[in-house]
Amino acid sequence: MPPNENAIAKLISGVRTLGLGKALQAGVYPLRRRYYEAKFSDTGAHGSVLRGLAGLFAAQPKLQWPPATPHAFTLLGDVLSYRREGQNVTLRCANGALQVNVLAADLLRVRLSPSGEFAAPHSYAIAKPDEEWAPAPFTLAETGQAIELRTERLTCRISRHPCRLEFVDAQGHRIHADTAGAAWRGTQVARWAALEPAEHVYGLGEKAFPLERRGRSYEMWNRDPQGYPPGTDPIYLNIPFYVGLQHGQAYGVFYDNTYHSRFDVGKANPDELVFHAEGGELCYYLFYGPSLATVLERYTELTGRMPLPPLWALGYQQSRWSYYPEARVREIADLFRQHCIPCDVLHLDIHYMDGYRCFTWDPRRFPDPPGMLRSLHAQGFKVVAMIDCGIKADKHYPVCVQGLAQGMFCTYPDGRPAGGPVWPGECYFPDFTNPRVRAWWGELYAPLLEAGVDGVWNDMNEPTVIGPQGDTLPDCVRHNWDGQGADHRRAHNVYGLEMTRASVEGLQKLRPDERPFLFTRSGWAGVQRYATAWTADNQSTWEHLKLTMAMVLGSGLSGLAFTGPDVGGFEGGAQGELLVRWTQMGTFLPFFRNHTALLNPSQEPWAFGEPYLSCSRSAIELRYRLLPYLYTAVWQCAQSGLPIVRPLAMACPEDPQVGALDDEFLCGDALLVAPVCEAGATARKVYLPMGEWFDFWTDERLSGPNTVSVSAPPERIPFFVRAGAVVPHWPLMQYTGERPVDVLTLHVYVGEYQSWLYEDDGHSLAYRRGEWRVTRFECQRQGQHGLIVRRQVEGPYRPAYTRCEWIIHGLSQAPQRVLANGQAVVNAAWDEGARVLRFETAPADRIDVA
Repeated sequence: MPPNENAIAKLISGVRTLGLGKALQAGVYPLRRRYYEAKFSDTGAHGSVLRGLAGLFAAQPKLQWPPATPHAFTLLGDVLSYRREGQNVTLRCANGALQVNVLAADLLRVRLSPSGEFAAPHSYAIAKPDEEWAPAPFTLAETGQAIELRTERLTCRISRHPCRLEFVDAQGHRIHADTAGAAWRGTQVARWAALEPAEHVYGLGEKAFPLERRGRSYEMWNRDPQGYPPGTDPIYLNIPFYVGLQHGQAYGVFYDNTYHSRFDVGKANPDELVFHAEGGELCYYLFYGPSLATVLERYTELTGRMPLPPLWALGYQQSRWSYYPEARVREIADLFRQHCIPCDVLHLDIHYMDGYRCFTWDPRRFPDPPGMLRSLHAQGFKVVAMIDCGIKADKHYPVCVQGLAQGMFCTYPDGRPAGGPVWPGECYFPDFTNPRVRAWWGELYAPLLEAGVDGVWNDMNEPTVIGPQGDTLPDCVRHNWDGQGADHRRAHNVYGLEMTRASVEGLQKLRPDERPFLFTRSGWAGVQRYATAWTADNQSTWEHLKLTMAMVLGSGLSGLAFTGPDVGGFEGGAQGELLVRWTQMGTFLPFFRNHTALLNPSQEPWAFGEPYLSCSRSAIELRYRLLPYLYTAVWQCAQSGLPIVRPLAMACPEDPQVGALDDEFLCGDALLVAPVCEAGATARKVYLPMGEWFDFWTDERLSGPNTVSVSAPPERIPFFVRAGAVVPHWPLMQYTGERPVDVLTLHVYVGEYQSWLYEDDGHSLAYRRGEWRVTRFECQRQGQHGLIVRRQVEGPYRPAYTRCEWIIHGLSQAPQRVLANGQAVVNAAWDEGARVLRFETAPADRIDVA
């Protein structure tokens, strides 16, 4: 039963009376637990109210997870009949119905209905609805005790006695199968499926666990854990999509159910995966690879792909909770330029606001926002401002007044606006499942953009109501759900997703010719089509540094590829060596931001002096040189959903050594990165998969599969380049666009491979109109000592540079001749010590080195 509404009102009134909002404004975010314990643990009125709030939320119904066997649930029973209608096959069973929909030859949707009726599906996760899929041919046939639905790539074998599904490939190899299958108990739904003996499981969104998900259970409930030690679950951003990999064959399953749910991935039974939700429909999509890349391509086709971000979003970003007043922000900008540390973005956390009221500026701390932003822009900085979802309950605050007058907030069942304490004190929460609210919310960004803000940070959007346990709105709170109506049990997990949708749609309307940049703390399946994300309130520990890799890789395998951590850690305060190693890792991650908490020591790259300053600067400079390579990896993700950083299992799915490997990763197609995650370490072991690899720092050629020990002095991170790759570099700049790129440097590593370079203007939507260029490089050995590089260009975009510098690594001896488009290159220089060949040409379609 929902909690008593009178109790809610009484407790909220008590919070207002006791001034809890003012107490929260004191600034104790990373220390909330200790703050509450110290401030409100007494037996007086404060303690009564806080204990009442905690008890209120604790008293809400908790999902009782299923036993290891499905006997307490109702199963479908035997198939009694079946019928084909268009792309659907409906199975009438003894206890309900199951429907299989063929969306593509490698994509099927399965829905359970205890009543036998199937309503039109409504989903905030789906970007490509049924009517947009071209009809995929399939056949139905009866084979003994089974019905077989066959596409050209996949067969769904339906057992009649009882109804269970098995998915096999064209050769008859099992991909995925029911054990007990689909079932329900009251409003709850569940499904039991097999885990194969050698199967790896990845995904499920943002999880503070190793990359391999098998052997544990995981909850799907977006939650602010108030800081998370490794192993905390759930946290901010959950996605009910996972991929399975066995013997090089991959498949994926997406459960389109937004209720509080759990995945038991072989914990209760090592051979079984159980999905269980407290409500809603059992609806899942089955994707077949056989490659992980193909699964992600289909999944992101269904749920949407990330658009290209502005190029500056790939630059280094600096933040803390918070930089204020205006003079401090200007000081940070000046220090970056004085120290010659490249930086593109400065972030404004909640202290820029007037009393934490969203869409306002504190008039004392920031008396001239447009002037400050113009000055920062002149120095090459972009500015990103935080916006929370909690709107202060204040009769003098225009946003609140408008929201109340127009019915823009979530409500209790009696129609009163639902609220709870956030940073400003008592707050109301916009109902982003209402299209009117989304349109209104998007327009609220106009003053910020007019002042000069460049990007947006959506935070606290699980949504979080600040309390001792990291609470949220009560289950009884009502949402519009695009006119259908829903309670918070159903809407909670998509709240952050729909907030980002409203924000991005507003930014697009206000700046129709520019790419919006927005990142979010919370989200759901499909959030990648609106926002990037970060791993939120991590800890300044070596353990969290290592965990970052697994978290970013796991998000990428969940369709959300543009992510990264708070470099240096958010809670606890970093030390110099830890910050350097975290900065080195961040060089290769999509979202590269240093951020720390209020009350923590400073954590900017210069905070710990030398040698840490020089080491951090060197890592950030490498990031800026690699920007054309990284931007190409982002373009690949926008095109196909291919993660920007990838586990080795993506490239070598049949290699038994890499299935659970998560302390190294691939960045784009050609770079293998092995961060240092131990204090004091100056070397580490690295597993090199099949093929030839060059140590970036020494040009030593190494062969895999093999584990090697490599040097890792404090000033550098171990990483390797795939033989045959062409890795583009730009000249070093202090920010993207500081000056036109006059020479493109191409580092070529002898071997045989294909590489890509994507280019456009980096900021507008002209690329959607075809204003782009894609260059394909193909390297081929020529005899024992030579190399041929072929270059093919597609697209009308023309970059500024007219010259290319070629740096050839891995030649066994000085070449006898170097040709560009058949003509001798007269400026070729051979460095015998480094064994590197350098020369410069106009962009050439063929290079011959012999």
